[in-house]
Amino acid sequence: MMTELKMSVALFFALLCGLNVCCGLKEILESYKVEFEQREVDVESDEPASDDSIDSNGLVSDKCMRCICMVESHCNNNIGCRMDVGSLSCGPFQIKKAYWIDCGQPKGDYKTCANDYSCAYNCIQTYMARYIGHSGCPKNCESYARIHNGGPRGCTNPNTIGYWNKIKQQGCTIYS
Repeated sequence: MMTELKMSVALFFALLCGLNVCCGLKEILESYKVEFEQREVDVESDEPASDDSIDSNGLVSDKCMRCICMVESHCNNNIGCRMDVGSLSCGPFQIKKAYWIDCGQPKGDYKTCANDYSCAYNCIQTYMARYIGHSGCPKNCESYARIHNGGPRGCTNPNTIGYWNKIKQQGCTIYS
C-alpha cells in the first residue's frame, strides 16, 4: 500500500514538473516523506519534553531541536518577533521569513507558524530535508544547528562555529 502511494505521489509530481508547475522531483519527494513522517509536538507546555531517549521522526533529533530552541529563545513560546541582523526572527526557534518560505510556507502565514512551536518544529525538519543533501555536510546535530543559524550552506560557514559552541553548551553533541 505504501509503495503504491509513493508511486502515485511520484507520478503526480512528475506530471506537475512536466507542466512546469514545479521542479526538483527529488527535493519534493524528500519533503513529502518528511511531511508525512512528522508528528505533533506538545505545545501546551512552555518547556520541551525532557526525555532525551525520544527522537523525532524527522532528520533532526528532539534533543538537537531542544538545544537549538534553548539557544534561540530559552524555548520561550511567547517570545514573539525580534529584529536580528536586519530582519525579523520569530518564535521559539527564531525563524526568519525566508527560512519559512523555504520550508514551504506552512499555516499560510509566517508569524503564525514561527510563533507556533509545532509548526516551527516541522518547518525546521522540512528545511533540513531540503538542504542537508546540498550542503555537503553530514546528517548530524552540528550540521543542522549550523544550517539553522547560517542558511543552506551554514554548516560550511566558519561564522556559524560560535553558534555551534552555544548549542554544545546546552548539552548537545554531534551525535545528539
